[in-house]
Amino acid sequence: MKRLMAAAFVAIVGLATAVLAAENVAGTWKWTTSFGGQTRESTLKLKMEGDKLSGVYIGGQSNTETPIENATIKDDLVSFNVTRERDGQKSTTKYSGKLAGDTITGKSERDRDGQTQSTEWIAKRQK
Repeated sequence: MKRLMAAAFVAIVGLATAVLAAENVAGTWKWTTSFGGQTRESTLKLKMEGDKLSGVYIGGQSNTETPIENATIKDDLVSFNVTRERDGQKSTTKYSGKLAGDTITGKSERDRDGQTQSTEWIAKRQK
């Protein structure tokens, strides 16, 4: 009986932790990226509907809003894709990161000319 109660407690704590992380990811997140002597600001607006993560990415050269795709949060790990089109060419950037309080620290990857480019990103929650 004690083992069953201990297992139930662990399961409840694990579920509560996952739910809290999911709830905590909702909001507006910003970060800057520097490349080629230029700095660009990116904004990510995330929302939770039940256990479904969705949102929009705002950034790029034209600072346009693009819906995110394949968004997930599991425990404190967040991932999503952003597919944009430029000059008739589609490009997908895959983002992954770890949520810790008001910060998401992660990496983005995209293919360019047959090579994978990777960039670190650190987003801060806007209050």
